[in-house]
Amino acid sequence: MTMTEQPAGSAGEDTACCTHHGGHGPQPAAEAPETARERVNRRWNEILQETRVTQTGVQILFGFLLSVAFTPLFRELETFDRVVYVITVVLGAAATGSLIAPVSLHRLLSGQRMKDELVEAAGRLMMCGMVLLALTIGCTLLLILRVVVPGVLAEALAAGVMLWFGLCWYALPLYLRRRAARRSGSDAA
Repeated sequence: MTMTEQPAGSAGEDTACCTHHGGHGPQPAAEAPETARERVNRRWNEILQETRVTQTGVQILFGFLLSVAFTPLFRELETFDRVVYVITVVLGAAATGSLIAPVSLHRLLSGQRMKDELVEAAGRLMMCGMVLLALTIGCTLLLILRVVVPGVLAEALAAGVMLWFGLCWYALPLYLRRRAARRSGSDAA
């Protein structure tokens, strides 16, 4: 099956998603628009999937960071590298908290008829967690590269990776959102 083909029975989910986000994918003529309840349930399911992916990565990275302080090489780090390490561990802890928070929100608010608020708060926490995760990865990379690569090359490589994260994680989605909005505006006119 190619990327553009859809298995039978999934067209409604994908179309609802594309319709909500201003997409221009194929839409069955008899398809009913997504209700507010369906939309919030779909958004919550998407957040759960995203949370599963990011939680695993941040937890593995955070576990690695915690173990670094107990290695023999850690005692040989310069002051700057120790400061980077402390910042990295704090960022990793903050990212972990932010990315796991939707689970706690769900547990504490389940059955309270607050799904709209839950989805909104969880989405914001996920975005915050992604920023913190990117910073954690960048600082981890800087710390490792300063041990492995001589000179300013470590800083240049870490900056290059952070730029790449910025492009992939933030600039590209914002660009695609604007392009879809312009296309929707021109289709409406």
